[in-house]
Amino acid sequence: MTRDVPALHRRSFLKYGGALGAAAALSPWLTACSTGPESTNDTGGGDRTLTAVIGYGNDGSWDPTQTASAFCMAANHHIYEGLLDTDPISRDPYPALATRVPADPNATTWRFTLRPGARFHDGKPVTADDVVFVYDRILDPGTRTLAQGFFASWLQEVRKVDAQNVELVLKFPFPDGLSRLTLAKIMPKHVFSRPGAWDDAIRGKAVGSGPYRQTAHHPKSNTTFEAFADYNGPRRPAFRKMNWLTIVDAAPRVAKISGADAGAQIADNIPYATVSRLTQGGLSVAGGAGMNNLFLMFNTAHKPFDDVRVRQALHYAIDTGKMVEVALKGHGRPSSSFLNEGNPSYRRAKTVYGYDPARARALLRAAGVENLKIDILAVNVSWIVDCLPTVKASWDAIGARTTLSPQETTAVFTKMDQKQDYQVVAAASNPNQFGLDADLIMHYNYGPANLWMQYTRWADDPVARQLFKDMDRATREPDPDRKKAMVQDYIDVVAEQAVLYPVVHNELMTAWDPKELIGIRAQPYPGINLLQAKWV
Repeated sequence: MTRDVPALHRRSFLKYGGALGAAAALSPWLTACSTGPESTNDTGGGDRTLTAVIGYGNDGSWDPTQTASAFCMAANHHIYEGLLDTDPISRDPYPALATRVPADPNATTWRFTLRPGARFHDGKPVTADDVVFVYDRILDPGTRTLAQGFFASWLQEVRKVDAQNVELVLKFPFPDGLSRLTLAKIMPKHVFSRPGAWDDAIRGKAVGSGPYRQTAHHPKSNTTFEAFADYNGPRRPAFRKMNWLTIVDAAPRVAKISGADAGAQIADNIPYATVSRLTQGGLSVAGGAGMNNLFLMFNTAHKPFDDVRVRQALHYAIDTGKMVEVALKGHGRPSSSFLNEGNPSYRRAKTVYGYDPARARALLRAAGVENLKIDILAVNVSWIVDCLPTVKASWDAIGARTTLSPQETTAVFTKMDQKQDYQVVAAASNPNQFGLDADLIMHYNYGPANLWMQYTRWADDPVARQLFKDMDRATREPDPDRKKAMVQDYIDVVAEQAVLYPVVHNELMTAWDPKELIGIRAQPYPGINLLQAKWV
């Protein structure tokens, strides 16, 4: 049976909407690194520093087996390597710590030889023991990691052949697993098997084999990197030093990259309203369209939201065209499936929530619902807040009385974790951080034991139980065309039920100075990837 995303520590899970709570007491390692932020100015010459601005907090979990933090995941792609890693846009796998991609993706055993001379940032060689150490942690049913939900359904075990070779033994053919190997970053056993080391990893300790080594970490401020001199892998570091600033508020983030006093060369999470001004000022601004979305999540234990007709009515009532035009400035599309239209497994859902207030009123009447009062508990991500007035106006127009309650992301999900009562949550999500394959995306959001289904209180519904069985069958289906059809069919159920469902899919904007950087590609998910970028 497919293992689902576990109920993680909240700091490991939250990833959109800015800085999380203060980090726990620092280990001696982190205390030594926390003497204050380094300068954000370039130092010139060979030591010139690339400065990046990330619109998400750097104080989430840095443990690669646990994290869903946008900042930390992006940074870890520069610090760590998987056996295979993936292109940040196409998500095609390429050899990273391994010397080649398996010739037969449909085989049930994949053998990998480690790259000769690969070393961790502390100088120790990478060995098969390190690979087995990480995969054993991920597959251990007693260790509840986020990565477990991406591997345990199809990966039986990882075993050492000799010091430089490992074998991955699959439960059944699963070609999509090759691209997921980037989610299992190889970590040094001699570092992270020590008592308390996983807590250090959560708080920011990072020792990998990738092109950049972490040199300092200051939660809520910045994280710094330096090119790893002994790196001999495929994506060589182009920047001697990097300084990644965390600036969650939009105005100072934009100011840091624009104008005569700009202190950074690249920034993500650019507000739509600033795109024209930034391009006129000489910056390049590009969007990436993917799974980034505003979703509604209903508490099905709170009447009348247990009634599918009520959930559908509230989706039909939303003027998504106005939302895209006014709040997103045209950088989005009303959702026509759980998946975005560019996903390889996309098919227009049988139930599409076009703007239809008359149908919404009829569904509420059929459900016997009158004088509905709704409190929307929302994260205070800037673009989500921009969308909320359209939701309120739309629901008020069909006779509901709607209250908006935007709060810090931590506050919203603390209530979820504490199982407090709520009616509707509006928040942002983007599972493209983990990959493009629909099986991964859907199991991240739906499953009998995963975090989202705990929040919705829906997992015991008969429709849900059948959905989970259909999802597991699709995971095991060997024929790719048949599997794709099975996924599309169960997404139709997800669309009809509208328990957790996107309202709009939107672009994420990245801005950079083309006079300084080349090789930048805007991602359709939070963060940046500089492994193919360089100075002009």
